Amino acid sequence: MDERRTGYLLTLLLLGQLVLVAVEGARSTRSRTYAEVIGMRLLGPLARAVTAATGAASELGHKVRLQGRLLEENRRLRRQVEEQRLRLLRLGDVEQELSRLGDAVRYSAPLVGEIRAVDVVYADHASWLRSLMLYTGARPAAVNQPVLSAAGLVGRVVVVAGSYAKVQLVTDRAAAVGGMILRTRRQGVVRGSGQEGGGLSLDYIPLSADVRPGDIVLTAGIDGVYPRGIPVGTVVSVEAGGQLFHKIGVAPAVDLGALDQVYLLEHAQPPSELQKVAPDARR
Repeated sequence: MDERRTGYLLTLLLLGQLVLVAVEGARSTRSRTYAEVIGMRLLGPLARAVTAATGAASELGHKVRLQGRLLEENRRLRRQVEEQRLRLLRLGDVEQELSRLGDAVRYSAPLVGEIRAVDVVYADHASWLRSLMLYTGARPAAVNQPVLSAAGLVGRVVVVAGSYAKVQLVTDRAAAVGGMILRTRRQGVVRGSGQEGGGLSLDYIPLSADVRPGDIVLTAGIDGVYPRGIPVGTVVSVEAGGQLFHKIGVAPAVDLGALDQVYLLEHAQPPSELQKVAPDARR
C-alpha cells in the first residue's frame, strides 16, 4: 500500500507541475502578445512610412533612368533624321533633272560625298565678319570644305588649326556662292550682305529672266567649292536693280543663329592642275 501511495503522490505532483508550466506559459504568451500589439501600433506607421519612402525613391530613380534613356533615344533619332535630310538635299530637283536630261538619262552625276557631324564652339554674328568656330576632333577639316546643316548651306571652312576650324558663313559680305534658281535653272552668284538681318542677294540674273518671290535657290556647282543641289535660300524680293540685272533678295535656308552642330561635307574638289590655271574658280 505504501508503494502505491507513493506512486500516486508522484503522479499527482507531476501533473501539478505540468499545470503550473501551462499556466505560466499562457501568462508569458499573453505578455508577449500585449508587447507585440503595442510595438505594432507604435512602429507600424513608421515602418509603413519608411516603406512608402523607399518605394517612392525607387520609382523616382526608375523614372529618372527612363527619362535619360528617352532623351538619349530622342537625340539619336534627331541625329538620324538630320543625316537623312542631308542625304536628301539633292533630291529636291530630281524630277526637273530627269526631264531636262531627256535622252541623256545615262548620265551619272558626281556623288555629293560623305558627311560627319562636328560641334560649334563659337559663333560671330555681331560683326560684319560672319563666322563660326568648329571643333572637329582628331580628324581635321580642310580649307574650302563645305559646311551644311540639315536645312541647307552654312558656309565653307577658311582656316584650319589642328582640331579647330573657322567657317565663313554664307551671310558674310565677302562670301560668294554659285547659285541656281530651281524652277528655271537660271544661274547667278549668291552674296552675303554682312548686315544684322543676315540676308543674301542673288546677283547677275538678267531682267529678262523669270524670277518670283518663293523661288528656291540651290548651289549651282560651278564655283569649285560647293556641289550642286544644296539649298541656299528662298527668294523674298525681286526689283529692277539696273539696266541689265534684277535686284533679288534671298532669305537663307538655315537659321544661322541657332546652330550648335553642323556637318562637314567630304567631296572631291576640282583637280589642282585646273585650279592653278583658273585660281579664281574656288572663290
